[in-house]
Amino acid sequence: MSGKRPRTARRIAERAARKLVRDRERLFELSPGGSPERPLEVSSASVIEVRVANLLCAQCEGPYQIREHAAVSAGLRRIDVVCRQCGAPRSLWLRIVTAEPN
Repeated sequence: MSGKRPRTARRIAERAARKLVRDRERLFELSPGGSPERPLEVSSASVIEVRVANLLCAQCEGPYQIREHAAVSAGLRRIDVVCRQCGAPRSLWLRIVTAEPN
């Protein structure tokens, strides 16, 4: 028998797809905005929604829809979003930093 059976090939493809999703999620968590320890930096609260609108889903590269915008601590914001394309929920983290002269 030279080729794989259809069921075997399908299961291999499904495992590879799940592994890809896990890897993309790990990469997202390590990138800016993926965790409270690595927040994206913004200049003010008024640009947060614009900034999030320009980000793409880590899984399918679809646009996000904002569900909730919460101030966790002074300057740190958690933005709960869901992907409009695949429906994956996630939290984005942003820190408000001001560029004031010394």
